[in-house]
Amino acid sequence: MAKKDTGKKKEPEAGNKQQSRGDAVRAAAAQAIEATAGQAGFTRERAQQLADELVHAAGRFRETLEELRPAGSDEIAALRERVEALEARIQKLEAARTTTRRRTTPAKRPPAQKPPASPPPASST
Repeated sequence: MAKKDTGKKKEPEAGNKQQSRGDAVRAAAAQAIEATAGQAGFTRERAQQLADELVHAAGRFRETLEELRPAGSDEIAALRERVEALEARIQKLEAARTTTRRRTTPAKRPPAQKPPASPPPASST
């Protein structure tokens, strides 16, 4: 018996397989993205924590270097001016101290006087 041609053309089998393969790849990619979405949030949070720690450590390092660096000429000049001002103040205080201090020994106070004793009671003899 001879086959009848119904007039409908069948789509090639290869086309169906490509479409299903593409859908399978898309589905696999979507599934992988969904699976890693939760991990991405955790990774982002941990990366932010590490960046914050790095910034903090860099700040401490900068402060340490600042403390270790030698003083500049401006700082030394400012310190000299302060020392000179302090020396002038000390000289004024010492000069004022020597002029107001006349006695080197404490003043003697007169001894405390005792109140007079009451007369003895009269006796009858």
